[in-house]
This record gives sequence, structure tokens and C-alpha cells, in this order.
Amino acid sequence: MTNDTHWMQLALLEARKGVGKTAPNPPVGAVIVHHGMLLGTGWHRAAGRPHAECEALSDVLEQHGRDALRGATVYVTLEPCSTCGRTPPCTQSLIDAGVARVVYACVDRHPEHAGRADALLTTAGIAVSSGVCRDEAERLLRPYFKVLATGLPWVIWKSAMSLDGRITRPPGEDRWITGEPARADVQQLRATVDAILTSGATVRHDQPALTIRVPELLEGRPQPWRVVFSDAPESLPLEAPLFTAPPAPRSNWIVARSRPRTRRPHRHDRGRRRLFRRFVRGRPG
Repeated sequence: MTNDTHWMQLALLEARKGVGKTAPNPPVGAVIVHHGMLLGTGWHRAAGRPHAECEALSDVLEQHGRDALRGATVYVTLEPCSTCGRTPPCTQSLIDAGVARVVYACVDRHPEHAGRADALLTTAGIAVSSGVCRDEAERLLRPYFKVLATGLPWVIWKSAMSLDGRITRPPGEDRWITGEPARADVQQLRATVDAILTSGATVRHDQPALTIRVPELLEGRPQPWRVVFSDAPESLPLEAPLFTAPPAPRSNWIVARSRPRTRRPHRHDRGRRRLFRRFVRGRPG
């Protein structure tokens, strides 16, 4: 393993902390190194907050002071942004910091950023390398890249099923097919998505809350949007946990008809939401 690979692996660990928390931005991590010593780390925590590179720069400033950045190498999992949006461009922040080298894993496919960082940084005298751990970084960013390419979210389908192909237990038996370890895995998975989709039949029969119930997994993020597809939304039980269990504001759930004859939501979602990752569970119908 080369030194660049080693440090980029640490940056990827930082990036994974942001999965499920950053939409519509991608999860990105960064580390800063000088003379083989790790000086600072950072990850993008939420849209509108500092990007990973700036979080890492701030970490170095707090721990070691500005002089430590001179001549340092920055490892970041995605090409630094080069335009001003809700935050300043990271390319300019890196230039102002006086770092000597920037290594990034993969190119940002956003049309406003793609390929622009190299020219900006090299013109400022900063050496640039790319493609280190690219495949791993691109796997992490598949939901982001899919939205950019198609406008459609990354969908995860989850189904609990018995060995004989059943998705429910016989009447009168425990409603759970899965055990505690599998349900814990589902909580981990829910913490990585922006929305959880289910069917009207599941709401009527299983009474799900569709929430993240592990407090540690909710740190730094809201509950996922809860979405129900139903041909008869007026028959959904309003006393169901989906509508009554905290959090139960009407802005946090959407009911849409499931047949293609109408694609308009039955109830509004208070504005169109750009969702990267959706988690689907439930019975048909």
C-alpha cells in the first residue's frame, strides 16, 4: 500500500460518517498530512455547512496553527468544488491555506465542477494527483452520481422472508420473521437513507413507524422522509404509528397513488425534495 493510498483510506473513513446526512450534497471526507504526520481530519456534515476540506483545514488551524498548513498535502475523496454556492469554493480555501499538494480520489461529475479543480490549483502552484482509491470512492458516491446522471434516486429494496418464501407469519403468531440482529441491521441501513417508502397494505397490517429508533444513529440528521404508496390513501388508519408516533408532523410523510394513471401526490410534501437514497419495504398493494 502506498502512502497516498493509506491516507486516502483514512479520508474515506471520514466520508462514510456523512452517509445519509448530506443530501443534496455528497458525503466527502478529507485528511491533511505533513512530513508523514496526520495534522487534521474533516467530513462534510450537512448541506450548507463547511465542506470536508474546510473542516480539515479548520481542524489543523485549531490544533497546530496556520504555519502547519504551509507545504502540507490534502487528501480528499472527491474533486474539490470550484464554484460558490451555499459555501465558498474549496479550491480557493486550499489556495489561501498555502498547501503544497492536493490528492483526490475521483472527479466530481457535477457539470459546474467536473475537471475544473486541476487547472485552478495547478495555476496557483499546487501539485494535483487524482484517481487514488477511485473505485472505492465512486462506490460510496453511487447515489450522488445516479441523481446527477438521471435525476432519479438510489433505491434499496429490503424484504424479510422466510425459507419457504413467506413475507408474513401465519395469523396468531409473532409478527416478526427476523430476529434482533437483522432488525439492528435495518436500523443501520435506515440511517444511510433520505426516505423510507412502503405500501398502504403494510401501513394497515404491520403498523410500522418507519423511523430510526437508535439515538446514536440520529446524531446530526433528521428522521428520514416517510413515504406511503397506496391506491386508497383515504383508507389509511390515521391512528397508525406512521402518523402518530414521534416525529409525526404532516410535513414528514407523503401519500401517493401507486398506479401510473396518476403521478401527482395525494397529499403535498411541502415542496419537492431532492432525495439521494430511498429505502423500500412492505407488502404489495
